Amino acid sequence: MAGRPLRIGVLGAARIAPQAVIAPAAATGVAEVVAVAARDIDRARAFATEHGVPIVATDYQNLIEHPEVDAIYNALPPSRHAEPTIAALAAGKPVLCEKPFAMNAGEAQAMVTASRNHGQVLMEAFHYRFHPLFERVLDIVASGEIGEVRRMKAVFSTSIDQTDTELRYDPALGGGALMDLGTYCLHWVRTIAGAEPKVTAASCLLGASGVDISTKATLAFGRGVVAEIACDMAGPVRATLDVEGAEGRMRVINPLAPQLGHVIEVTREGEAARQETASREPTYDFQLRAFVDAVRGQETPLTGGDDAVAQMDLIDRIRAASRRK
Repeated sequence: MAGRPLRIGVLGAARIAPQAVIAPAAATGVAEVVAVAARDIDRARAFATEHGVPIVATDYQNLIEHPEVDAIYNALPPSRHAEPTIAALAAGKPVLCEKPFAMNAGEAQAMVTASRNHGQVLMEAFHYRFHPLFERVLDIVASGEIGEVRRMKAVFSTSIDQTDTELRYDPALGGGALMDLGTYCLHWVRTIAGAEPKVTAASCLLGASGVDISTKATLAFGRGVVAEIACDMAGPVRATLDVEGAEGRMRVINPLAPQLGHVIEVTREGEAARQETASREPTYDFQLRAFVDAVRGQETPLTGGDDAVAQMDLIDRIRAASRRK
């Protein structure tokens, strides 16, 4: 495997796949997408033709077992993350799994256990985490420039039309604002805090299909650190992260996709605000490089493992606190 691109098979002819793995593979040269499988083979064939993927597998298991496939990218809905991922790991294939990692913490733990039992890399696709922008955010916090962190607020909202084919409005597939949007907010604040919080309050607005259209939650991380998160599938487009410290504050505009434009604004008490930016290279390029490096044993994944289980456990607890089962 060393010395040639990692050959990736894609589970699911999903809209995210071209952005998440096909374009990054072409841009970085560290991997190539060689196969695709979908529930509908005609859809898989159309996807393969459009994106130049040479192999169309007859089904998911055929793709997992295909000898020309080194690793798997699971782009299926959350309800289909656990079973195929575990099957791929058992077949000796590392997996890059889209977020949210699973339907609940129990599934997440089963996936992580399979990864460890079979000695295979399993990484959750929180693409933002691998970008220099968020590394810079963490550096600013660690430097003490804004003092000890006291409060955080993370917001991610956008407008998602409800259609018959939109999985984010289907509870059986793992839809809802918390799973699709709020998971980023939670990961931002958990990563900065470096700890797991208690859920002190949570509420949601349910839509006609039974998914949460919006969710809000308040989290207590200990040592007086409090975080608020808000996500909304029927709001204006917004992705922001505010971190308030004892000696100043930081606002990050668009920590999600900095390639589309972003700003870090830092304000120390009694001083004028300063702004900075980081790379405009796509988050997905950094993520793919990190995945390939992890598969080759050159680094440990920043996402996955215990982090993925803790993330899903927090989502479960927010659901319970907001009386969503």
